[in-house]
Order: sequence, then structure tokens, then C-alpha cells
Amino acid sequence: MHLVVPFAAPLAPAARQALPPLPALEALLPRLGQRTADAGDEWSLSPPHERALARALGLAGGDGALPWAALEAARRGVDPGDRAWGLLTPVHLHLGTEQVSLLDPAALALDDATSRALLAAVEDLFTSEGAALVWLDATRWLVAHESLHELPTASLDRVIGRHVDRWLPDAPQARLWRRLQNEVQMLLYTHPINAEREAQGRLTVNSVWLSGCGRRQRVAEPPGLAVDDRLRGPALAEDWPAWADAWRALDAGPIAALGDAVRRGEPAALTLCGERAALRLEPAPRRFWQRLTGGGAATRPAAVLETL
Repeated sequence: MHLVVPFAAPLAPAARQALPPLPALEALLPRLGQRTADAGDEWSLSPPHERALARALGLAGGDGALPWAALEAARRGVDPGDRAWGLLTPVHLHLGTEQVSLLDPAALALDDATSRALLAAVEDLFTSEGAALVWLDATRWLVAHESLHELPTASLDRVIGRHVDRWLPDAPQARLWRRLQNEVQMLLYTHPINAEREAQGRLTVNSVWLSGCGRRQRVAEPPGLAVDDRLRGPALAEDWPAWADAWRALDAGPIAALGDAVRRGEPAALTLCGERAALRLEPAPRRFWQRLTGGGAATRPAAVLETL
């Protein structure tokens, strides 16, 4: 079992203050003496949990160039071939007094029919540039084009709730995609679907976000790998009471189950991910005195999470 936990330690001071007691994690940490850190900063295009998942899968790529789209295409029965792919997410960009921020796409509550209609509306913009669009699900479309090979883009998890300008791709081959994004925004501005949504007081779909670009790579799906992302939604919404509740449930469920597996001597690993870094923890061979006393020195969860 390898449990990956994104958003375990957001940088917001309120999150640190909201961290609840985590008895299962506190009991488990002393048994996980082998630790591998992935240090970084909060401005990387690929957040720590994506880097951790890529390592577990054997997926290669630089910052912002992990080919999630091609991998997802293969998983969903779309033959990626040797083309370069990207993920397009329909989004709402909110124009504030000083910045344009990207709202969580989940807030759009798109159904399949609306999402397909929006894709059909913008498809000619992309096909006229030699790109191909494929509908994947209500919140994700696939796009194929040679210029997407190794194009660094920011993960949605970096951009949600933040000023988008800093996260727009700026590589030379990104000029086409920034222009297409502008054209999509102009087309959707007057689209009947958005007029209807606005009349209903709902968020409009006024842009798309490109991420996860690259060609398909062969990966190994390790047995027992699980990503528990229940902390993600509350963290992105900065709802710290809900985030604390999600941590309690995570601690009482998967973390406790991982602790049971470690006590049984089964292969197990835990990767905790913050906004800057990730830490993979695994059992290490214990010295004779540790076997007699039942473990090493206690480690408090807050101290470990503070490093992320």
C-alpha cells in the first residue's frame, strides 16, 4: 500500500492553526524511519503531489511538463499514438478590481450535455490550427497538437483562486495557445449557453485552462497506489474547518489502515504533500533496542507537516 495525500499542509497560517489532533498519524510516524524528501517552492508549475504521483508511476518530465493528458487518454480508451496532448478544462475567470482569478471548475457544476455543447462551439478555433479536440468528461477535454510536446504549463491546483497572469505559459510555442485562449474567451462571451446561465444567476464558462502537456509515456501502475484527495477541495476553498474535518476522517480511515499494515510487517509507504514539498515515509529496519521498545522516538504530525 502506498498512500499519497495532497494538500496535507497548506501554507496559510489559518491552516496550520486548524490542524486537528491526528492520533493514527502520530502513532504511525515513529515506525516510518526511512524518509525521502522532494523539496521545492510554492511557485513550481507542478505541485508536490503531482511530482510524487509521477515518480510512483515512473512518469518523466520537467516542471509543468508531466504528460497527464496523454496518460489519461490511454486510460480512457483514446489512442494517444505519437501525438502530443494537453488537458483543456472549461473554467470561469473572475475579473476583480486588481486581478483576474480562476475559480474552481467544480463550482460550474457542468453536466455532460452542456460541456459537449461548449466543446462543439469552440472546436473550429482549434481544428483551424491543426489541433484535434476530444471530449473526455464534463470538466476535461483533450487536445492534440505537435506544439504541446514538452510545453510547460501550470497545474490547475496551482492556479485555482489565484491571479492567473503569473501562471500563463510563456514558452515560445505557447503563443498559439494564448491566442486560442483569447479567441475562446471572445466566442464564449456571447454564447447562448452563457447568456442562459447568467440569467439563472450561475457562473458562466468564459475560458479554458491548458495543462498536462506532452507525449504518451509507458508507465507502471504499481499495485496498492492510492491518492486520497479529500483535503483538496477544502484547501482550495480555504475552508479550514472543513479541511480539519477531512483530516480527521483521513486519519481515522486510510492512515489508520496504513498503520495496521505497517504493524503487520506489510510493504507500505505514505507520501505527505504540501504546497512546496513532498515527503515519502516508509518503514526502516529497526535496531534491536527499538524492536524491544516497540519503536523509535515519537514524532509529532505538526512538526512533520511544517516541513512541507
